[in-house]
Amino acid sequence: MNNSRTIGENIIYLSEVNSTNLYASQLIKDNKFSEGTVVVAQNQTSGKGQAENKWVSENGKNLTFSVILTPVFLSAERQFLLSKIVSLSIIDFLNKFSILDISIKWPNDIYVGNKKIAGILIENSIKGLKYDTSIVGIGLNINQTQFSADIPNATSLKILLNKDFDLKECLNSLLEKLETWYDQLKLQNYQLIDDEYLNSIYNFNKFLPYIYMYQKITARIIGVNKYGKLQLEKEDNTIIDCDFREIEFTI
Repeated sequence: MNNSRTIGENIIYLSEVNSTNLYASQLIKDNKFSEGTVVVAQNQTSGKGQAENKWVSENGKNLTFSVILTPVFLSAERQFLLSKIVSLSIIDFLNKFSILDISIKWPNDIYVGNKKIAGILIENSIKGLKYDTSIVGIGLNINQTQFSADIPNATSLKILLNKDFDLKECLNSLLEKLETWYDQLKLQNYQLIDDEYLNSIYNFNKFLPYIYMYQKITARIIGVNKYGKLQLEKEDNTIIDCDFREIEFTI
């Protein structure tokens, strides 16, 4: 990559690791990292997903990596902006291939149509009202074509485009997109980030069934507040703010 870039100037390639996020966390504890350090694994034995979920990926077929960032310029209450720019980076990467119907399924998945192609797990360390470090974990399906029955709605670049891809080239391209959006974050172009994110939300502004607090409702997504909560408007015009554990999509 271009040596003037921050993200990806230092890339650590591992054949196997329990989790790239855990490996990156240890680098931070040992103070053996620089901002933009990337940890890439050919195989993760305990890949981490949102909450208690696992990220399962076939050995050597996909991109599973973590990026260490130090967004000390960002206040803690704006931390969801980091999730937004990571999502937008993946979308920009996928847009290179003229793939249609790419969207962000709040809060941390990237979809093509109704199929999941990528997941994001961001683990932040906050000191006071400011960021200290952030570990951005990304799993992106590239060359895998067979998925477990436990993952019924997965897709990959190879499934979509019927050809194999070079993982290192894909990684470098995606890291360039991430750097571009990270720069926008540093420049405090929050409105641009918010607008692009909103334009990319899965099923935005469509009245659909959801399960909210274990009850079926019909509502439409109208936004995401600054704390990262999903904003839904019910048919009676009531607006509710939901966190990850309160709402379930019915795909």
